[in-house]
Amino acid sequence: MQNTRKNKWWLYLIGAVVVVVHFIPLYILFGVAAKSSMDTSSRWIMPAYIEWNNFKEALNGGNMLLALKNTAVITVFSVVFITMIGAFSAYPLARNRSRFNMGVKSFILGIMMIPGLSILVPLYSTMVKIQGISTYWGIIIVLVTFNLPMSIFLFSNFIAGIPEALEEAAFIDGCGPVQAFFRIILPQLKPVIASVVILTGVGCWNDYQFSLYFLQSPKLKTITLAVASYFSQTANNMNAAAASALLGVLPVLVLFLFLQKYFIQGMVDSAVK
Repeated sequence: MQNTRKNKWWLYLIGAVVVVVHFIPLYILFGVAAKSSMDTSSRWIMPAYIEWNNFKEALNGGNMLLALKNTAVITVFSVVFITMIGAFSAYPLARNRSRFNMGVKSFILGIMMIPGLSILVPLYSTMVKIQGISTYWGIIIVLVTFNLPMSIFLFSNFIAGIPEALEEAAFIDGCGPVQAFFRIILPQLKPVIASVVILTGVGCWNDYQFSLYFLQSPKLKTITLAVASYFSQTANNMNAAAASALLGVLPVLVLFLFLQKYFIQGMVDSAVK
């Protein structure tokens, strides 16, 4: 065992480098958030004090509590719909391997390559016609639409690796396709569900491009819009913006720490299967 560890020392080295690289942005973010606006020292130097006024400005002036509430509502509903619709849609695609379904999967992969902003003009025009601007349901529809392809792709690959004999036994016992999905397939989807929740949840939580155009009401300000409000052509408040960003990233960081085991397992299983 000791010889094996010695021979793989370079893996531990690479792992340490990856950890440091991912830790550096959080380190600088906390350092900037803790400094006073009059402190001109290097951002690599952690201050010996904490400027709590930056966090007070983020909570009061930036309305971070309202932004956190709006972002949480949008993210939770979007992720629920993305997960449910993605799982239901992937089940027949994975089990019925016809040419038509293969064409549908290829079409879904093609949609994943299209940047969302490339169709912003017709999308915005459509949302105006259906009165979806500055509404929860409007931005939720947009986020669900653009995140569904990845959800369907991950679910279909995972379900394809589940033995069909399990469902055949359920059919013999009198279960229909819907019952077989809920009783046989769904309980085995925990790893990939965690992957979809984290990947799409982070994307919805950090969304800026769609929120900027479809959430024009100040009452529907999200975290990204709250952070961006500290930057203008005339003045910038980097410290308060860093404090807002730090408050916004903490919920996602905590969620990932709790679901990381399922996330890694789901990503590996979806890729292999």
